[in-house]
Amino acid sequence: MAFTASDIVSLTQARANLSELADQVKAGSEKIITKNGESYVALIDAERLDYYHRLERERIHLLLIDDIEKGAADTEADRTRNARTALADLKRNTKRISRSRVR
Repeated sequence: MAFTASDIVSLTQARANLSELADQVKAGSEKIITKNGESYVALIDAERLDYYHRLERERIHLLLIDDIEKGAADTEADRTRNARTALADLKRNTKRISRSRVR
């Protein structure tokens, strides 16, 4: 959604015209409220905010599914290690790096 000059409102104007701004937002526009000339907060419809939150949860779920698919592919291709072995390797590498920094 593109913003127009009327969608950018100073905090002072927003305080004075909150009811009018809320009606405009409910009708479909979004407002950027500025403070000291910089973007400060946005005023959006509560239903649209809920929609944005649902989209974000959906994106997270898709990322998790992608990670699961990669893990399953690694398991099928036998690209896995025992957790104890991996931790032991990590500790060994951490000690090696620590020793090399001391020298």
